[in-house]
Amino acid sequence: MDEYLKEWLLLAISDIWMARHEIDRPDGEVVTIGVCFHAQQAAEKFLKAYLVSRGVDFEYTHELEYLLELCAREDESFLDLDVGNLTDYAVRIRYPRRMHIPSIEEAKKALRLAERIKDFVLEKLGISEDEIS
Repeated sequence: MDEYLKEWLLLAISDIWMARHEIDRPDGEVVTIGVCFHAQQAAEKFLKAYLVSRGVDFEYTHELEYLLELCAREDESFLDLDVGNLTDYAVRIRYPRRMHIPSIEEAKKALRLAERIKDFVLEKLGISEDEIS
């Protein structure tokens, strides 16, 4: 595996692990903003990893819809991939006057979306999660 691709995948899977760790806190004191942020970051990095694997240049952006569009130019099946409202969690929820405290259900949904994107991209790349770490 190309080292640059591996770095993108390692960063992406680290965001998944952070979100999983937070959502599974035994004390139930889940920081939902953190879960949603890391879910968005994971989705973004997995999409960028796919683009890197195809040699596609992309702008450094948090806009998942833009990245998804670039991925779909390489493989139309990306059009079936749902990113929901994950883009909103990149910046909007982390700053005053835009802040939104997601519910636990919303955080779980964000993590499920990121997990689906992870599974989809890894399948496209022919890589298992275990190969990344």
